[in-house]
Amino acid sequence: MFSLGSWLPALPGLAWGWALLDALLQGLVGACAVLVLCSLLKVYLYIQCLNDPERQAEKEAIRAQRWVLELLHVAVLTALLALVGSRVAALVVLEFSLRAVSTVLSLGKGAHSSQLYLLCQYSLGCGVSCGLSFLLEGAPHRTCNLALAAGLAGLLATYAQRLARHVCTLYELHSRARYCGICIFLLAAGHGIPRLLRNALAVTFAVADLAAVALINRDFLSTAEAVRFWTPLTICYTLLVVYMQEESRQSAGGRAVYQTVLVRMGGLFILLLTVGRWSDVFHVLISLLGELWCLLRAGVMLKACWRQDFAQQPWLDRQLGSGSGSQETS
Repeated sequence: MFSLGSWLPALPGLAWGWALLDALLQGLVGACAVLVLCSLLKVYLYIQCLNDPERQAEKEAIRAQRWVLELLHVAVLTALLALVGSRVAALVVLEFSLRAVSTVLSLGKGAHSSQLYLLCQYSLGCGVSCGLSFLLEGAPHRTCNLALAAGLAGLLATYAQRLARHVCTLYELHSRARYCGICIFLLAAGHGIPRLLRNALAVTFAVADLAAVALINRDFLSTAEAVRFWTPLTICYTLLVVYMQEESRQSAGGRAVYQTVLVRMGGLFILLLTVGRWSDVFHVLISLLGELWCLLRAGVMLKACWRQDFAQQPWLDRQLGSGSGSQETS
């Protein structure tokens, strides 16, 4: 394998151009990862709504989403992920990981939050970008490796999008007639999509967290400087997680989701005003646009996830109540 820039003259403008190309390729890989997540979640939600007579309106809303807009979504998200700096992207990844762990621990046994899959869209893109930055740092064929990763990610995203389009168009017919192998497989194993997404996201964010810590620590020249940064960051993130957990219990719905995004990015904005750089402040604003863009695009699925989580809670309460009642009688 060869590097495209290895045989070209070392000009400052040319080096800037290769850096921009690398950033765009990293952003494209992250955007493709988000598209795969949304496509698989769309398949799962469509099947769940199809099997529930009371959720036919949600099924039609999911089917009515325009597929052409997904290309615009990928393009805009690629640009936003390319513009955001690795430092702020790493902070976004760490913040979401802490919030996700807190959310999972606060849920009852056997429960899962479907909304969490959509709330992690921008953080997933940042995590993939951070992982690529860390793994390919100093690589002699960085641009070629990123191009290969972007090609594979684009291929996977294309197949995931085709699967979602096939399900929304023909699953209802094929599942009844037992005609299509893909639809028959989803009919039997479609309920396992959330578990597949959980495992994939757990591995992705585990790697991204390690990369994020390494990317942040490389800017510090001494331990004292690192302590001055990590101490207020830890306090700020802990307070944010506690506040958002209380807020999620008191309010629910789309408005609470957007309010949470504003609180998170506002806290990160204030923190970086004191311990960060001016470029970090600008990247926080870009991250706010990225979070809002992902949530606006997934508005229909977000409502479906919220209703599914809301319907799941009474069942869990009954299960816990019956369990505690049986223990008391025994």
